[in-house]
Amino acid sequence: MKIAVAGGTGTAGRLVVEVLRSRGHAPVVLSRGQGVDLLSGSGLDAALAGAEAVVDVSNVTTMRRSVAVDFFDRAGRQLLGAAERAGVGHLVTLSIVGIDRVKNPYYAGKLRQEEIVRGGPVPWTVLRATQFHEFAEQMLDTLPGPIATVPMGRVQPVAVREVAEALADLVVAAPQGMAPEIAGPRVESLVDMARRRIAAGGVRRRPVLPLYLPGGMNSGGLLPTGPGPRGTQTFTDWLVEQRAAGTHA
Repeated sequence: MKIAVAGGTGTAGRLVVEVLRSRGHAPVVLSRGQGVDLLSGSGLDAALAGAEAVVDVSNVTTMRRSVAVDFFDRAGRQLLGAAERAGVGHLVTLSIVGIDRVKNPYYAGKLRQEEIVRGGPVPWTVLRATQFHEFAEQMLDTLPGPIATVPMGRVQPVAVREVAEALADLVVAAPQGMAPEIAGPRVESLVDMARRRIAAGGVRRRPVLPLYLPGGMNSGGLLPTGPGPRGTQTFTDWLVEQRAAGTHA
Protein backbone atom coordinates (compact mmCIF):
# COMPACT_ATOMS: atom_id res chain seq x y z
CA MET A 1 0.00 0.00 0.00
CA LYS A 2 0.99 3.60 -0.55
CA ILE A 3 0.62 5.14 2.90
CA ALA A 4 1.30 8.80 3.62
CA VAL A 5 2.81 9.66 7.02
CA ALA A 6 2.22 13.22 8.23
CA GLY A 7 5.02 14.11 10.61
CA GLY A 8 7.13 11.30 9.21
CA THR A 9 10.40 12.87 10.35
CA GLY A 10 9.45 13.17 14.04
CA THR A 11 10.10 10.86 16.99
CA ALA A 12 7.16 8.57 16.24
CA GLY A 13 6.93 9.32 12.52
CA ARG A 14 10.40 8.04 11.66
CA LEU A 15 9.58 4.70 13.26
CA VAL A 16 6.16 4.48 11.58
CA VAL A 17 7.87 4.95 8.22
CA GLU A 18 10.49 2.34 9.11
CA VAL A 19 7.91 -0.22 10.24
CA LEU A 20 5.70 0.30 7.19
CA ARG A 21 8.65 -0.06 4.83
CA SER A 22 9.82 -3.24 6.60
CA ARG A 23 6.34 -4.70 6.02
CA GLY A 24 6.49 -4.09 2.28
CA HIS A 25 4.43 -0.92 2.08
CA ALA A 26 5.38 2.32 0.32
CA PRO A 27 5.38 5.09 2.93
CA VAL A 28 5.40 8.70 1.73
CA VAL A 29 6.68 11.29 4.19
CA LEU A 30 4.63 14.49 4.42
CA SER A 31 7.09 17.10 5.65
CA ARG A 32 8.50 20.45 4.64
CA GLY A 33 11.72 18.72 3.65
CA GLN A 34 9.69 16.79 1.08
CA GLY A 35 7.93 19.91 -0.19
CA VAL A 36 4.76 19.51 1.87
CA ASP A 37 3.46 22.15 4.28
CA LEU A 38 0.62 20.90 6.47
CA LEU A 39 -0.34 24.38 7.62
CA SER A 40 -0.75 25.93 4.18
CA GLY A 41 -1.61 22.73 2.33
CA SER A 42 1.16 23.32 -0.19
CA GLY A 43 2.23 20.06 -1.84
CA LEU A 44 -0.39 17.94 -0.09
CA ASP A 45 -2.49 17.06 -3.13
CA ALA A 46 0.53 15.89 -5.13
CA ALA A 47 1.93 13.88 -2.21
CA LEU A 48 -1.38 12.13 -1.53
CA ALA A 49 -2.07 11.18 -5.15
CA GLY A 50 -2.60 7.43 -5.19
CA ALA A 51 -2.34 7.06 -1.41
CA GLU A 52 -4.69 4.49 0.08
CA ALA A 53 -4.27 5.57 3.69
CA VAL A 54 -2.73 8.25 5.92
CA VAL A 55 -1.10 8.06 9.35
CA ASP A 56 -1.06 11.43 11.13
CA VAL A 57 1.68 11.75 13.74
CA SER A 58 2.28 15.45 13.12
CA ASN A 59 3.24 17.54 16.11
CA VAL A 60 4.12 20.99 17.39
CA THR A 61 6.31 21.73 20.42
CA THR A 62 4.52 24.28 22.57
CA MET A 63 2.87 24.83 25.93
CA ARG A 64 0.74 27.70 24.65
CA ARG A 65 -2.89 26.79 24.12
CA SER A 66 -3.41 29.21 21.25
CA VAL A 67 -0.40 27.84 19.35
CA ALA A 68 -1.43 24.20 19.88
CA VAL A 69 -5.05 24.74 18.87
CA ASP A 70 -4.08 26.81 15.83
CA PHE A 71 -1.57 24.21 14.61
CA PHE A 72 -3.80 21.17 14.97
CA ASP A 73 -6.83 22.99 13.61
CA ARG A 74 -5.07 24.25 10.48
CA ALA A 75 -3.00 21.12 9.86
CA GLY A 76 -5.96 18.85 10.57
CA ARG A 77 -8.26 20.66 8.15
CA GLN A 78 -5.65 20.78 5.39
CA LEU A 79 -4.81 17.10 5.74
CA LEU A 80 -8.45 16.02 5.91
CA GLY A 81 -9.39 18.07 2.85
CA ALA A 82 -6.50 16.71 0.78
CA ALA A 83 -7.23 13.15 1.92
CA GLU A 84 -10.86 13.49 0.83
CA ARG A 85 -9.86 14.86 -2.58
CA ALA A 86 -7.38 12.00 -3.04
CA GLY A 87 -9.98 9.37 -2.17
CA VAL A 88 -8.02 8.12 0.84
CA GLY A 89 -9.87 5.25 2.49
CA HIS A 90 -8.46 5.44 6.01
CA LEU A 91 -7.03 8.20 8.22
CA VAL A 92 -5.26 7.01 11.38
CA THR A 93 -4.41 9.70 13.94
CA LEU A 94 -2.16 9.37 16.98
CA SER A 95 -3.49 11.06 20.09
CA ILE A 96 -2.81 10.96 23.85
CA VAL A 97 -4.50 9.10 26.70
CA GLY A 98 -6.24 11.42 29.14
CA ILE A 99 -6.41 14.61 27.09
CA ASP A 100 -10.11 14.92 27.94
CA ARG A 101 -9.41 14.54 31.68
CA VAL A 102 -6.22 16.54 32.27
CA LYS A 103 -6.16 20.31 31.86
CA ASN A 104 -3.13 21.13 29.72
CA PRO A 105 -2.68 23.81 27.02
CA TYR A 106 -1.18 21.36 24.52
CA TYR A 107 -3.97 18.84 25.06
CA ALA A 108 -6.51 21.44 23.95
CA GLY A 109 -4.87 21.27 20.53
CA LYS A 110 -5.00 17.48 20.45
CA LEU A 111 -8.68 17.55 21.35
CA ARG A 112 -9.26 19.92 18.45
CA GLN A 113 -7.40 17.51 16.15
CA GLU A 114 -9.61 14.62 17.26
CA GLU A 115 -12.74 16.73 16.75
CA ILE A 116 -11.77 17.49 13.14
CA VAL A 117 -11.04 13.84 12.38
CA ARG A 118 -14.27 12.58 13.94
CA GLY A 119 -16.36 15.14 12.07
CA GLY A 120 -14.72 14.61 8.70
CA PRO A 121 -15.77 12.57 5.65
CA VAL A 122 -12.72 10.26 5.58
CA PRO A 123 -13.11 6.91 7.44
CA TRP A 124 -10.96 7.21 10.55
CA THR A 125 -9.27 5.61 13.52
CA VAL A 126 -7.83 7.49 16.51
CA LEU A 127 -5.27 5.72 18.67
CA ARG A 128 -4.64 7.30 22.05
CA ALA A 129 -1.27 6.35 23.54
CA THR A 130 0.21 7.03 26.94
CA GLN A 131 3.38 9.11 27.28
CA PHE A 132 6.54 7.76 25.66
CA HIS A 133 9.54 6.70 27.75
CA GLU A 134 11.26 9.87 26.45
CA PHE A 135 8.71 12.03 28.28
CA ALA A 136 10.75 12.44 31.47
CA GLU A 137 13.76 13.87 29.66
CA GLN A 138 11.64 16.02 27.38
CA MET A 139 9.99 17.50 30.46
CA LEU A 140 13.32 18.08 32.21
CA ASP A 141 14.59 19.91 29.13
CA THR A 142 11.80 22.47 29.51
CA LEU A 143 12.45 23.16 33.21
CA PRO A 144 15.01 25.91 33.87
CA GLY A 145 16.84 26.57 37.10
CA PRO A 146 18.93 24.61 39.61
CA ILE A 147 15.94 22.54 40.79
CA ALA A 148 13.54 20.58 38.56
CA THR A 149 9.96 20.92 39.77
CA VAL A 150 8.23 17.84 38.38
CA PRO A 151 4.47 17.15 38.55
CA MET A 152 3.46 14.39 40.97
CA GLY A 153 1.30 12.53 38.45
CA ARG A 154 1.43 8.88 37.47
CA VAL A 155 1.92 7.68 33.92
CA GLN A 156 2.12 4.32 32.16
CA PRO A 157 4.92 5.00 29.66
CA VAL A 158 5.15 3.07 26.42
CA ALA A 159 7.93 2.52 23.88
CA VAL A 160 7.64 4.66 20.76
CA ARG A 161 8.42 1.67 18.55
CA GLU A 162 5.55 -0.31 20.03
CA VAL A 163 3.19 2.58 19.27
CA ALA A 164 4.57 2.79 15.73
CA GLU A 165 3.91 -0.92 15.25
CA ALA A 166 0.35 -0.49 16.54
CA LEU A 167 -0.25 2.36 14.10
CA ALA A 168 1.09 0.22 11.24
CA ASP A 169 -1.33 -2.54 12.25
CA LEU A 170 -4.29 -0.17 12.39
CA VAL A 171 -3.70 1.62 9.11
CA VAL A 172 -4.02 -1.55 7.03
CA ALA A 173 -7.13 -2.70 8.91
CA ALA A 174 -10.69 -1.43 8.66
CA PRO A 175 -11.41 1.97 10.23
CA GLN A 176 -12.70 1.54 13.78
CA GLY A 177 -13.22 5.02 15.23
CA MET A 178 -11.71 5.29 18.71
CA ALA A 179 -9.32 2.36 19.03
CA PRO A 180 -8.55 0.78 22.42
CA GLU A 181 -5.90 2.86 24.18
CA ILE A 182 -2.32 1.63 24.04
CA ALA A 183 -0.11 1.89 27.12
CA GLY A 184 3.10 0.55 28.55
CA PRO A 185 3.32 -2.45 30.89
CA ARG A 186 3.79 -0.60 34.19
CA VAL A 187 2.53 2.46 36.04
CA GLU A 188 5.34 4.84 37.01
CA SER A 189 5.69 7.96 39.11
CA LEU A 190 6.66 10.89 36.92
CA VAL A 191 8.88 12.24 39.71
CA ASP A 192 10.65 8.88 40.03
CA MET A 193 11.11 8.70 36.24
CA ALA A 194 12.76 12.12 36.25
CA ARG A 195 15.12 11.17 39.07
CA ARG A 196 16.08 7.89 37.42
CA ARG A 197 16.61 9.61 34.08
CA ILE A 198 18.99 12.10 35.71
CA ALA A 199 20.82 9.29 37.52
CA ALA A 200 21.30 7.44 34.23
CA GLY A 201 23.41 10.32 32.90
CA GLY A 202 23.29 12.47 29.82
CA VAL A 203 21.05 15.14 31.33
CA ARG A 204 21.85 17.94 33.77
CA ARG A 205 22.17 16.67 37.33
CA ARG A 206 19.99 18.54 39.83
CA PRO A 207 17.49 17.85 42.59
CA VAL A 208 13.93 16.96 41.63
CA LEU A 209 11.17 18.60 43.67
CA PRO A 210 7.65 17.08 43.48
CA LEU A 211 5.03 19.62 42.42
CA TYR A 212 1.29 19.31 42.92
CA LEU A 213 -0.66 20.51 39.90
CA PRO A 214 -4.45 20.78 39.80
CA GLY A 215 -6.25 19.64 36.70
CA GLY A 216 -6.40 15.85 36.85
CA MET A 217 -2.79 14.71 36.50
CA ASN A 218 -2.38 13.84 40.17
CA SER A 219 -5.56 11.76 40.21
CA GLY A 220 -4.49 9.37 37.47
CA GLY A 221 -5.86 11.35 34.55
CA LEU A 222 -3.05 10.21 32.24
CA LEU A 223 -3.64 6.50 32.86
CA PRO A 224 -5.73 4.29 30.54
CA THR A 225 -9.27 3.67 31.72
CA GLY A 226 -10.05 0.41 29.95
CA PRO A 227 -8.53 -2.68 28.37
CA GLY A 228 -6.32 -2.31 25.34
CA PRO A 229 -2.95 -3.29 23.90
CA ARG A 230 -0.04 -3.10 26.33
CA GLY A 231 3.61 -2.75 25.40
CA THR A 232 6.31 -4.99 26.81
CA GLN A 233 9.25 -2.61 27.27
CA THR A 234 9.33 -1.05 30.74
CA PHE A 235 10.92 2.29 31.57
CA THR A 236 13.73 0.37 33.28
CA ASP A 237 14.30 -1.68 30.12
CA TRP A 238 14.40 1.51 28.10
CA LEU A 239 16.98 3.14 30.37
CA VAL A 240 19.20 0.07 30.05
CA GLU A 241 18.80 0.18 26.27
CA GLN A 242 19.76 3.84 26.17
CA ARG A 243 22.89 3.27 28.25
CA ALA A 244 23.92 0.27 26.14
CA ALA A 245 23.50 2.27 22.94
CA GLY A 246 25.43 5.20 24.36
CA THR A 247 22.61 7.58 23.45
CA HIS A 248 20.24 9.83 25.36
CA ALA A 249 16.45 9.85 25.34
